[in-house]
Formats: sequence, C-alpha cells, structure tokens
Amino acid sequence: MTQQARARLVLGNWKMHGSLAENELLLAALRAADTNSSSQIGVCVPFPYLAQAAQALQGSAVSWGAQDVSAHEKGAYTGEVSAAMLKDFACRWVLAGHSERRAYHGETDQTVADKARAALQSGLTPVVCVGETLNEHEAGQTLAVIRRQLTPVLALGADAVARMVLAYEPIWAIGSGRSATPEQAQDVHAAIRAELAALGTPQVQVLYGGSVKAANAASLFAMADIDGALVGGAALVAEEFLRIAAA
Repeated sequence: MTQQARARLVLGNWKMHGSLAENELLLAALRAADTNSSSQIGVCVPFPYLAQAAQALQGSAVSWGAQDVSAHEKGAYTGEVSAAMLKDFACRWVLAGHSERRAYHGETDQTVADKARAALQSGLTPVVCVGETLNEHEAGQTLAVIRRQLTPVLALGADAVARMVLAYEPIWAIGSGRSATPEQAQDVHAAIRAELAALGTPQVQVLYGGSVKAANAASLFAMADIDGALVGGAALVAEEFLRIAAA
C-alpha cells in the first residue's frame, strides 16, 4: 500500500500547556483556518480542556482527543480517567505510551498495550507511541527497542491493530530541537511497516514525532512510510501547526 493510499494525519500534543484564555484563541484559529487539505488534523489536549476543545471544534474539520487513558474500565483508581469518560467528550484520539509517560510514570510496554486495548473497547483510536533514548540510539539498538515496545501491542491482534495509529518519536529528538533526518526516520518507519505488514495491517498510519516544524515537515512527509506527524511545541502556535499540516 502506497503512502498516497494512507491519509496523512497531523496531531498536536499540547502536553501540560494551556489556559482557558490561551486555548480559546488557539482553537478559534484552528477552526477558522482552511483545513480542506489532504491532511487530517487533530489536537490532544489536557483533560481539563476536553470540554472546551469539544465545544470549540464541534462541526469543524479538526478533531480532538486526550493525552492519556486508564487501562481500567472503572473503579477505585483515584486520578485516572477512563476511555468511556473520554468518549463522553466525543474524543476521537488518545495517546498511549508517550515517552514522557513511560519515563516519568513507569509505564511498561504491557501497560501501553493495555491502555490501547481499553481505548479501542470504547471506540477511541489509540495513538501508540514508541521510540528509543539517546543511549539506545547511539548503541545501535533502535530497531530492537521498537520491536520490544511493539510486541505486546501487536499481540492484541490484527483486528485491534488495524484500528490504531502508531507514532515513532525518538526520545532524543523530543523538545530538543534536534530532529531525526528524514532518512533516519524513514528507516525506522520502514521497519515498523514491515512489522505491520507481517501482521496483515500495512494500512496503519505511522506518524513521526520529535521536533517537527514547518521547516522540516515537507522533507519528512516526502518519505514513503511517514504518514504524518505528532507535533509538540509547534502545535501551540496555530500558524506553525497549520503550516505543518499543509506541508
């Protein structure tokens, strides 16, 4: 399946940024923009702002989602947010296994797979993130790390994986201003695509994340197996984010 047969997807991850006033301006700018491009566009916002995003973006071409989800359906899990709760806010997307969740909250590869399963059971599309550290990258362990992270996710089966999005985000490139070259990113994306093809799900979108900007988006998107971007800091500036989507 060619890249052209897979729709391009550009998702913004606001991380722990935003306020009601700042969000109002950003969301209004995204809604007002001409989004009749070949890219699907969405934003993943902090939990407290889901209602605001849903209200501001309803009926527009811009979709929305959350940055995390509980692996549990309901119960005594203080501070966690279930997939069903996210569905109440008409979320389409939810990030699972972002490198910051893995690093700061001890999420294991199996935890990430469990969260992806919970999201799917509520009709959400999990965006499962994988990526290696700088030490792993320099030691030539990138593909081994990616395969390890993907193993419990792919074990959910082809039917489940076909309803996911994957995102390769080299940890050494996140927020560092240092992006993988398009060729480096393509090599990893091609390896991920091979894993997907072996499962029978080559159509799954695979995004790149890691210091994506308007200046490097076009060269990344030109690669055969890069289907879009998971955008961090640049997603907080409407003009920059929309330029990435249009690249």
